[in-house]
Amino acid sequence: MPKFSFAIDRGGTFTDIYVRRPDGTSRILKLLSEDKHYVDAPTEGIRRILEDELKIQLPRSQPIDASQIESIRMGTTVATNALLERKGQRVALAITKGFKDLLYIGNQSRPNLFELNISKPGVLYDEIVEVDERVILKIENCQMNLLKDEKIRRGQTTTGDTVFIWKAVDDGALVKDLRRIIEKGITSLAVLLIHSYKFPQHEIIVENLAKKLGFKNISLSSKIMPMIKAVPRGFTTTADAYLTPVIQKYVTAFTSGFKNLDYKKLLFMQSDGGLAPIDSFFGSKAILSGPAGGVVGVALTAYDEDSGRPVIGYDMGGTSTDVSRYGGRFEHVFEATTANIIIQAPQRSLKPIRHKINKLPDGINDIVID
Repeated sequence: MPKFSFAIDRGGTFTDIYVRRPDGTSRILKLLSEDKHYVDAPTEGIRRILEDELKIQLPRSQPIDASQIESIRMGTTVATNALLERKGQRVALAITKGFKDLLYIGNQSRPNLFELNISKPGVLYDEIVEVDERVILKIENCQMNLLKDEKIRRGQTTTGDTVFIWKAVDDGALVKDLRRIIEKGITSLAVLLIHSYKFPQHEIIVENLAKKLGFKNISLSSKIMPMIKAVPRGFTTTADAYLTPVIQKYVTAFTSGFKNLDYKKLLFMQSDGGLAPIDSFFGSKAILSGPAGGVVGVALTAYDEDSGRPVIGYDMGGTSTDVSRYGGRFEHVFEATTANIIIQAPQRSLKPIRHKINKLPDGINDIVID
């Protein structure tokens, strides 16, 4: 039996819903993303549509029966806005001892070289834990005599290469430091250990200890983005730890509004324009979830294949404006800077710009681009 299929764009100000009816026709609905009369805008929109289409009463106080829903696909700016407005979860960073200032120093780039009043970009973590461990990659021409010592433990990388375990993880010291973090109310942890992209075992040890102590979210750089370059890998991991709890909270709130919901039919758009199920939708891949959908929309509606003329997408919301270009194929990048944070992850090529809307006396809105 045909059912209703929903496509939702949940922005910071408005939520837009497109629904395909069982007979193949469609309708749209627009409503405020935040309103005192309902808890969640996408849930409220689905409730209103089903109530009108099926001619039945669906009280807000009761979960919606999802038996009439074929699928739900959603793009959201929840992570985008949380990063732009710095409203994510408090995070602690666990990093190899001796590298605690690595992300604070960053890559030392200065985009505005001649600015007299330079505002240094901040970091997303509140606390740092230095993990007393060190792994050294085997290099044929390494001059360190230490590596010639047969007593030094060896390990195997994910590619089968040999690494030297100069220092194993000091469990006792680490537990003491992590317990201090937990006592401060921080339950999200980003883990960045040097060379973990090749040898993740030490990060896994940190993860296991952190779980036992009660950390609710743990982001490992070796899982989030196992690539060389510790700085962008670290920024991406801290962003994931900063945003994933926000995403999880939103997804949980959304799904709690339904009963009989088949989670396999609920998909979220990622920054690369692909769709992901609930268990694969997390912070670092959700930053451009909503904007990526806008790029797809521009490509399908504004691009003329006959002329081949590129189009510029301008997607203005209440919190940010996203600018993109489509010239016949989607452009992907694997490293980009969003809100002064380097994100190393596959994503659609676009530029999010934060803005604010000022109310003028004559009623005209003045848009100020930050």
